Amino acid sequence: MLTPRNHGGFAWVFLANFGGGLVDGDRIAIEVDVGEGASALLATQGSTKVYRSARGCSQDLRARVADRGTLAILPDPVVCFAGAQYSQNIDIALAPGGSLVLLDGYTCGRSARGERWQFTRYASRTCITRGGLCAALDATRLDAEAGPIAERMGRFEVLFTLLAIGPRVAQLRESLLALATGPAADGQMAAAPVDALGIASGAGGHAADAPAIAAASPIGNEGAILRVAAERVQGAMHLLRPSLAALAELIGDDPFARKW
Repeated sequence: MLTPRNHGGFAWVFLANFGGGLVDGDRIAIEVDVGEGASALLATQGSTKVYRSARGCSQDLRARVADRGTLAILPDPVVCFAGAQYSQNIDIALAPGGSLVLLDGYTCGRSARGERWQFTRYASRTCITRGGLCAALDATRLDAEAGPIAERMGRFEVLFTLLAIGPRVAQLRESLLALATGPAADGQMAAAPVDALGIASGAGGHAADAPAIAAASPIGNEGAILRVAAERVQGAMHLLRPSLAALAELIGDDPFARKW
């Protein structure tokens, strides 16, 4: 765990893996407590690489955020290589006055080496409670046993979910919802409403042909969730830049400035 100096009032923690990725049988479990009035950023140095595995690999994150506390979880996307089996579980318990920002994403793998959507299984489950009640529950499972994954994912090679909930992330919430109101810049597309896959079919343009599309939905009165599907990671991050700018203002610095 690296804790670099930074601007603003957030404590920054970057998770590093000396092995360069997850190999067969790896199990990582992390617990985070953000105290009352405290603020923390949890991120990674780079993408989480998952190598071919027979037994599979997993990561579990459990976090508690007290009143007036803020937690921003901003890892780089998971990259599952051919033959990889990976699962992750994220459980966040927010106090009624706590705030959360969560960025979660995964890619098709090493497409330049012909490993596009060639992993065996990817499973992710995120549960967020607020004041003891479920505020959001999101789950994804891609399994080669259910049919070729590449056929189901079409032209897209990366998917991101960005979630914001709580009083301190009101500006970010509005930024996420604004992406669902019309066309975005540079030929990319904001779309609404969200369908069962979290990928929408466009409003006011041809989202089906855009290099990146986004769809947003509110979570109660103080939250929002945004999903992005893109042909490239750079396209997804470009679409997210307005929202990430609002996040950087909250944090006091931009954790993506030297990455994207």
